[in-house]
Amino acid sequence: MDGMEGKVEMMNKRRVNSRELFLRFSAFLFTLVSVILIGLNKQSKLIPIKILANFPPVDVLVTAKWKYQSAFVYHMVATLIACSYAAVSLFVLIANKGGGKRGLASIIVILDLVMVALLFSSSSAAGAIGVLGYTGNSHVQWQKVCNVFGKFCEQAAAAVGLSLFGGLALLLLVALQALGAHNIPN
Repeated sequence: MDGMEGKVEMMNKRRVNSRELFLRFSAFLFTLVSVILIGLNKQSKLIPIKILANFPPVDVLVTAKWKYQSAFVYHMVATLIACSYAAVSLFVLIANKGGGKRGLASIIVILDLVMVALLFSSSSAAGAIGVLGYTGNSHVQWQKVCNVFGKFCEQAAAAVGLSLFGGLALLLLVALQALGAHNIPN
């Protein structure tokens, strides 16, 4: 009976490790694609501007880039940090072969939680600016810009969504570790 229990225990450990591997790889992939999307996000448009009432409008080339808005810069840097962390933690998981030093596992869980907070806060900041871009704010006379820079706004929204999925993958890792710490079957 002890031999059978040992095999079952080993199979359960492999299953948890494969879940962790899948979730870490998902977090890495989601954040990587998000960084690429936001990093390549740029759109230029000719905007007619009326200077004087009796003269025709003047066309001005206006460009929207992620680095022009501080919330998108924060989102880019935070997602890049989380992507780098996901790659390193994935490497550590593979190199460590899922076996575990308790101290290293504790550090990784804490860093997972820090990355969750970082991704959620940066996605919230970028998302708030995105909502302003879509709707504007009539109380302070901020005009909506997504009707002009539609591609830019759609790509930014996709990048925010992907980084949120990366944060959810890391949050699931923290939840799995918490369930394992309390010996609750997952």
